[in-house]
Amino acid sequence: MTLLQSPSVRVNALIGTGHFLSHFYQLCLPPMFLVWQSSFGVSFTELGLSIALMSCAAGLLQTPVGFLVDRYGARPFLICGTLLMTLSISALAFATAYWQVLFLCLLSGIGNSVIHPTDYAILSASVQRNQMGRSFALHTFSGNLGSVFAPPVTAALTFLLGWRSTLLVLGLLGVPLVLVIVWQSAILREQTCRHETLRGSGVRGSTLLMTKPMLLFFGFFLLTAIATGGIQSWLIPVLHDVHGLGIEAASLALTGFLAGATSGVLVGGWVADRSDRHLAFTAILTIVAAALVLLVSFQTMSEVTTLLVLFAAGVLIGASRTPRDVMLKDASPPGQIGKVFGFVSAGLPLGGALAPVPFGYLFDQGRPDLVLVLVACVLLISLLCVGTARASSERNALVVPAE
Repeated sequence: MTLLQSPSVRVNALIGTGHFLSHFYQLCLPPMFLVWQSSFGVSFTELGLSIALMSCAAGLLQTPVGFLVDRYGARPFLICGTLLMTLSISALAFATAYWQVLFLCLLSGIGNSVIHPTDYAILSASVQRNQMGRSFALHTFSGNLGSVFAPPVTAALTFLLGWRSTLLVLGLLGVPLVLVIVWQSAILREQTCRHETLRGSGVRGSTLLMTKPMLLFFGFFLLTAIATGGIQSWLIPVLHDVHGLGIEAASLALTGFLAGATSGVLVGGWVADRSDRHLAFTAILTIVAAALVLLVSFQTMSEVTTLLVLFAAGVLIGASRTPRDVMLKDASPPGQIGKVFGFVSAGLPLGGALAPVPFGYLFDQGRPDLVLVLVACVLLISLLCVGTARASSERNALVVPAE
């Protein structure tokens, strides 16, 4: 059975669509800022708080939601969380005051927090082991597409329908998904926990996340998010100030990197299903990607060459993500997928939030030429985390009981 055959195709379609919407909803609000500023009479700083509330709620609640998922099952949380996320976006269409916007963004973030713990718990149990890489890749790919499509689609609909009708329509898109999840819930399997412990280990689910492998996996996710966040936030000014590229060319180079990272995810999924050497694959790709980033940092190249090099770096970084996810899944004891992915994937938004600070400091110190050097160093340091985590998890082979 291939990944495109039933029931795998239905599982991946349902989970992928939910992941698409979760990313879409996180980025559909910034295009509203201009009209919201005049409608509610608030500053851009105050409007930025709405996104911060949504993102913080989604990131901080992933781990506690993961514990609940492992104890009570993923499907109820997936259904309720998706419904809360989508209805909160729709309700923004009726907001008449700024506090209502903040409250509804907070609710949408709470709903969004279920996505990673429930998705990975369901995929890990519903998809065959030899298809896991492609399944995880499609999951990541669909989320990336949601981020890509959200700003232009929202802007176009706002121009045609107005902001209230746009939010109402976009939010209600999730309701049919919830109904289909309920209808097809029988195919969404979940892992069960084996009530055993490693002799003498004494490790329980409540302390699993503080073990060396999980903390190192968290560090790996955090550092890779900082590196990619640094590129996304600062690549354009670096190329413009250091290498003299025009803003248009620098923007196109960033688009090339992002396109490469998105498409590379699918390559990584294909490879992850055909080889068990996930650590070696991740290490080689990350080292070569860091080398390409250093090349862009030190060498002034033509616009086309810069675009091609950054596209290649993006493909390599994207391709390393799926083996990373598969390694984390393999290191997770049965029945603990929700809390593990909830905790570790929280490193991604945290890394994205931290990324602007150190790289912005280099700009303030007049050293924009070191920004991409720091990106490459962070990528290489991240390999120490994932390599040690993989080795430690294989030695310990922890099996923990349910809470």
